[in-house]
This record gives sequence, C-alpha cells and structure tokens, in this order.
Amino acid sequence: MTGGETPLICVVGATASGKSALALALAEVVGGEIVGADSRQLYRGLDVGTAKPTPAERARVPHHLFDVLDIGETCSAGRYARMAADVVAGIRARGKVPVVVGGTGLYVRALVDGIWDGPPRHPALRGALERLPDGAPHRWLKRLDVGGAAAIHPNDRRKLVRALEITLLEGRPASALRREHGFPGAIRAVQVGLSWPRARLYERIDRRVVEMVEAGWVDEIRGLLDRGVDPDASGMDAVGYRDLVGHIRGEIDLDEAIRRTQKACRNYAKRQFTWFRKDARIRWLEAEDVPVRVLADTLFGSNQLGVRVDVSVRKAP
Repeated sequence: MTGGETPLICVVGATASGKSALALALAEVVGGEIVGADSRQLYRGLDVGTAKPTPAERARVPHHLFDVLDIGETCSAGRYARMAADVVAGIRARGKVPVVVGGTGLYVRALVDGIWDGPPRHPALRGALERLPDGAPHRWLKRLDVGGAAAIHPNDRRKLVRALEITLLEGRPASALRREHGFPGAIRAVQVGLSWPRARLYERIDRRVVEMVEAGWVDEIRGLLDRGVDPDASGMDAVGYRDLVGHIRGEIDLDEAIRRTQKACRNYAKRQFTWFRKDARIRWLEAEDVPVRVLADTLFGSNQLGVRVDVSVRKAP
C-alpha cells in the first residue's frame, strides 16, 4: 500500500450475508488481518450460534477480537472501540492491513468515528436498575427519554439500563447527550456493504439457523448451562440462545425454537439493514456475485494490487 497510513477496511452487512467469507478472502489478497466487529463473537463459548470463524479459517490469517470476554462481562461500544483501536494500531505496526468484519453497526461506527461512551458506571444505581422487573426499564426510559426509548428494543435490558443510568446521572436524556457529543471522527476507513435481495437473504438466514442446530448449537448451549452459565448473562442475549434455552428446559419443542430463532434473525437483519443504509460512506456491492479480487481492485485500484479488472460499484437500492 502507498499514500500514507493504511486505511481501515470494513466489510459490513446483515447477518448471513457472507461478510466473514469475503473479509477472509480479501485479507488474503491485500495482506491483512481480521478484526471482529460482532458483539457476540467477542464471548468465549458462543461459537456455533454466533457463526464464529472456525479454527481452519483462523489459521489462514490472524484473527482478533474473538473469544476475548467471559459470558458474564458487558461490553459497550466505547470499550469495543478502545480494544479495536489498539488491535488496529498493532496490525498497522506490522505492516499489515486491518480488515474489520461484523454486523454490529454501532461497534463499527464507534471504531471508525469515535464515540462518547457516557459517564463511568455507577454500581449502586446500575444494580437498582438491573433489578427492575421486565418491561419497567423501557417504560421508565419512555418517560425520561422518548427518543432514546424508541431507538432501543423493549427487551434489550442492557442498552435500556445503560441509557437510564446515563440519563439519571447526567440529568438529561442520554440520546440528546450522545447527539451533542456526536462521532468526532477517528480512523480513515473504506467501508463496503454486501447487499442481497431481501427474499434471498431471508432464505439464507432460515437455512443457516437449521445448519447451526445440526452442527451442535443445542449441545453448545446445554454445555454452557451445565457449567453454570446464567442464561440471563450478557453474552446469552445473542439471537437464538434464549429460545434454545427454552427448548432445553422443555418449555418449547425444537421446531418452535427454530422458528422463533429464524424470525428473530430476520428481524435482526432488518435492523442491521436500516442502520447501515444510513451511512452514505458505505459502498454497496451485490453479494450474489462478488469475486474477491474484483472487490480488492474496486477498493484499491489495479495499479496498487496488480489486478486489471474493469469493475464498477453501484449503490444498491
């Protein structure tokens, strides 16, 4: 690479869109190392259900920010950004190209643009908020910060508790404070998104859920529970895990757990799609046919990579 500091490459998109495979192949082409940006692949023990890279895939190029947290730990976007920035600096120091891949949009943006992470945690206040009954955190936040409540899923206790904590500590709505601080800009990045026709993506999602169950997802969760992992732990709120916990406990049959998980994954994909489409800097590629060398040429130009391919990138609708 030439022309100053190596840019950060970000491969983003919805779940099951093929991000990881493309990022891996791209890293091999450009001499890169993978940096995970998936909020649940950070956790040790959540392998099958988060579609974590396999040992064979990790052997092809170095991977970072996978299996770095215990399931009971929490990770904010600010904490992720600090960890990832250190990893990116190390990759660049080795003369390699950092290739960030993941579907957690806030984490990607926090790394690329920086983020205000709010005041330090207040243990006593946080403890009281975490003890609120189901539904109460969202109701409270709607009273104190209507805009913030609208942006958080009513069942996402972790984000709701943090938003309430910031609002109560600062005396102002957390959403307004975040808007004021904004994203100051931190790292030069080239961002590529993988676009699929909605129906095709949903087919891929439904099929992948079944494949993960066949690959041992239920046994993975049963093993975690046998080791004493709390099903309400931070990492266990990954899509599908709690539905399968319900199956293991005999509350629902496996087919129903699969149907619920497929629906949850499709809904998650919708939210990812909405998030990433707001960022005009992302260059969208049709994921049905994206040869990695064509992608590399699109990002960096044939003069830099020696790939002489005439390719145009169009904005996906």
